[in-house]
Amino acid sequence: DVLVGAGLSSSAAFETIIGTIIDGLYNDMSIDMVTIAKVGQYAENVYFGKPCGLMDQCACAVGGLISIDFKDTEHPVVNHVDVDFSKYDHSLCIVDTKGSHADLTDAYGAIPTEMKDVAHYFGKEFLREVDEKEFFDHLADVRAAVKNDREILRAIHFFKENARVPQIVEALNNDDFDLFKKLIKESGNSSYKFLQNVYADFDYKHQAVSAGLALSEIILGDHGVARVHGGGFAGTIQAFVENDFVVEYKSQIEKLFGEGSCHVLKVRKLGGCKVMEE
Repeated sequence: DVLVGAGLSSSAAFETIIGTIIDGLYNDMSIDMVTIAKVGQYAENVYFGKPCGLMDQCACAVGGLISIDFKDTEHPVVNHVDVDFSKYDHSLCIVDTKGSHADLTDAYGAIPTEMKDVAHYFGKEFLREVDEKEFFDHLADVRAAVKNDREILRAIHFFKENARVPQIVEALNNDDFDLFKKLIKESGNSSYKFLQNVYADFDYKHQAVSAGLALSEIILGDHGVARVHGGGFAGTIQAFVENDFVVEYKSQIEKLFGEGSCHVLKVRKLGGCKVMEE
C-alpha cells in the first residue's frame, strides 16, 4: 500500500517486511529491528547501488515516531517519541506530487559526498566531528578550498538541523505543538534554501515539490505548516494541518496534483512485527 517512488520509504518498507518474514520463519522473531534495518540498508547500498543512509530503514523497522543518533552507525541510538497528533487537533497529510525518485540516485549521493568534502578540510571524515564555531570562523578559507558554494550551504544546514532535532523532540515531549510547527517550518525552509533537496538542479523545469510547497503555504495560512518529505528532490510533501481545515486543504491541493493525491495518515506505533499466524 506504500506509494512507490514517492519518497515514502517504499524501498525501506519492502526491505523491512522481507527481513521480518525471514526472522519470523527461521529465527522465532528474535532479531532486533535495528539489525534488520541495517541488513536492508546493506542490500540497498550493495545490490541496488543506492547510497542511502539508515534513517528510512530504522523508521520502518522500529516503528512509531522516533529520533535516531547515528554517531555510531553500527549501534545507532533510537528513542521513541510518544506523540498523537490527534491530541493536538492536527492531522498529518502526505501529498503525492507525482514526481518519481527513480533517476535521482546521483542527486542523493551528492549530499553526503559534499558534506564529507567540507569535513575533510578540517581533517575529519564526517561533519558531526567538526566544531561548528570552527567551521564559521574559517568559512572564507573553507569556501576558497572547496570551490563549491553548495557544499558550504549544505554544511550550514547540517549544523543548524542537528541542533534543531533535539528542540523538536523536546517540544513534542512538552506538548508544545506550536513550537513544534515553528521548528518544522524552519527545518523545511532550511532544506529548501541550504540543503537544496526540493528539486534536482539538472531538471529545473520540473519542480512539483516546489509548486506543492508554494501552494500549501498559500492554502494553509495559519492553519498548518508544510515541508518537503524524506530525501526530497521529488515525491511527496508533508503537512501538519488543523483537523477542521483538512477537507479544505485536501480539496485545494488536489486541484493541482489530482484526486486522491492527498493522503491523511497516522504513524503506526509498531514497526516490523508478526500480526497473525496460522
